[in-house]
Formats: sequence, C-alpha cells, structure tokens
Amino acid sequence: MRRRKRSDGFNLAFLDIMACGLGAVILVFILVKQNLEQAPTEVGKLQEDIASLEQAQSEAAKTLSSVRAELAREDSSLQQSSQELDAQQSELANQQASVQQAKQALDELKSSIVEIDVPERQDLVETDQVNEENYLLGLKVTGPKIGILVDMSASMTNEKLIDIIQTKSRSQQAKQTAAKWIRTKNVVKWLLARSPGNSEVVVVAFSEDAQTLGSSGMQTTSPANVNRILQDLNSLTPQGGTNLQKGLKAINQFAPTNLYVITDGLPTKGESQYRSLNPFAKCNSLTGNAQTISGECRKRLFQQTIQESNRQGTQVDVILLPLEGDPDAVNQYWLWAAATGGLMISPASNWP
Repeated sequence: MRRRKRSDGFNLAFLDIMACGLGAVILVFILVKQNLEQAPTEVGKLQEDIASLEQAQSEAAKTLSSVRAELAREDSSLQQSSQELDAQQSELANQQASVQQAKQALDELKSSIVEIDVPERQDLVETDQVNEENYLLGLKVTGPKIGILVDMSASMTNEKLIDIIQTKSRSQQAKQTAAKWIRTKNVVKWLLARSPGNSEVVVVAFSEDAQTLGSSGMQTTSPANVNRILQDLNSLTPQGGTNLQKGLKAINQFAPTNLYVITDGLPTKGESQYRSLNPFAKCNSLTGNAQTISGECRKRLFQQTIQESNRQGTQVDVILLPLEGDPDAVNQYWLWAAATGGLMISPASNWP
C-alpha cells in the first residue's frame, strides 16, 4: 500500500514536471517564432552596428598606433635631452673646476704682487702733480746732459692775443701770476722732478735775450741745485719778443745731449744780420717795438734759426703750449723734433 502511494506521488510529480516542460517548450517556440519573424530587420541593424564597431575599432587601432609612435619619439627625445643635460652638467662641473683653479691662481698672484718690494719714485722736488699718470705722456726725461730751454716772452702769459696785449700794460706781479706763465713754470718743475739723479742739467730762459738759471754752468740734478733753479725761475717776468736763436746759442754752450724746449710759437725776433737779408728785411716783432710780423716771415725766421743754431747730436723734445694765431708752429716744431729723434707734444690744458 505504501509503495503504491509513493509511485502515484512520483507519477504526479513527473506529470507536473512534464506539463511544465511542455509549457516552456511552447513558450520557447512562440518566442523563436516571433524572433524569426523579426530577424531580417534585426540582422541588418546588427550588421550595421558591427560595421560601425569595426570602423571605430580600426580608427581606435590607428589612433593607438599613432599615440604609441609619438610616445616612442618623445621617449627617444627625452633620452637624448637627458644625455645632453648630463653632458652639460659634466661640462659645467669642469668649468667650475677651471674657475676655481683660476681663482686660486689669481689669489696666489695677488699675494705674490703684494709681497713685491716696489721702489718708490723719488722726485727731486715736491710737485702738486704726483700721480703716476703724469709719467704716461710718452715724454721721458733722460740723458746724461739735460738742457731745458724756457720761452719767457710776453706771449707766455696768455693764450689769446688780446689778453697778451692787455697783460703787457699791467704790473710785474700780474705778469708773473698770469695763468699760462704759472703753467710754464709747472712744466719746468715737472721736467726737473723727473730728471735722472745721475744726470747734469742746465736751464736757460730766453725772450729777446737769454740767461742761465741757478748757476752759470751745468749742475748735477741734486735737490739743492734744482731748488736754486726754481728760485731764479720764480723771479722771472715774461715780457719782450721771442728770439729763439739767442736761447739756442746760450744753451748750446753746455753741449746738452737732450734738449727740452718749452715755448708757444715761432720766433718773432732774430739776430741783427737777418735784417739785411731777404726775406727778413721786413720781419718785425709783434711783441717788441715794431707793429707786425707775418706768419710766413716767422716760419722762415724759425727755419733759418734752426739751420744756423741747431746743435748736431742733440735730441730735441718740444712742449708746445697754446697760442692764438700761430698755426704753422705745430708743423715746424714737429719737423725739428722728429729730425733729431725727439717728439713734439701739445699737452691738454690740465697738464701738468
């Protein structure tokens, strides 16, 4: 009885299951049938979607390939930049090492320079212009026998002719303190201060006549002798005409090896024999008793003076101070100095 009941229950369950299965089959059939009816439309859409996806995939693949190639190039460039940076850093390190070595060498050089015992330049006389730049003119005071020829004519008081004429009528003190004459005395002092200690020196001042300063002969460049020369120089008064030949004759008596001429222009007077000779018959002095003298006449007078009174073997250096109205002086004095191996300078207004 019990077994039969179990068999009946099993059969009922099986039938239920079969019924359910049959219903599911019918449902699947219905769905499949419906899908089959809609299949052409869906397949077309699916194909379109597939084609679109395939195109997007292709484009994405191309983009990915391009991105990968760009990344590869950037990676290569980055590697190259990194190598260049390493090289630059290495070069910078080398340069820093070189700079450090140069700095050390410079410090050592500075130390060695500081330790050098530099002898001081001992000037024979005290001057206000003691800076080393005063030695850098190209003009050197040298020679065993030094002659200094100083023009003390009336034109040595000022640069402009109107000021020269006005000063001529003033007092002796006004002439002695005129700006250009003060400068002239400073030039003489500059030359004396830088004369070698083992040289002999003589200073001759000239205008219409000539006179030796300090003593009657050439003296050693000792401080005592130089001071005597400066004392006589300070007592002079610039006046009269310019007779260069008188000055040359006076200083040539001492046979100087080196002659330094301080003047401002060509001569205005010559020896009396000139007056009877052409072209000097009409050569009159502007600063003397006569009224005029032409520029051409002054040039010929200078050339005749040098021809007759220049001493062979003496080097001549000329310091030409400014003077209005004498344009030929620069050329003529330069030719004279150059012919003897010397030089002619026309210094700036702030020298010495």
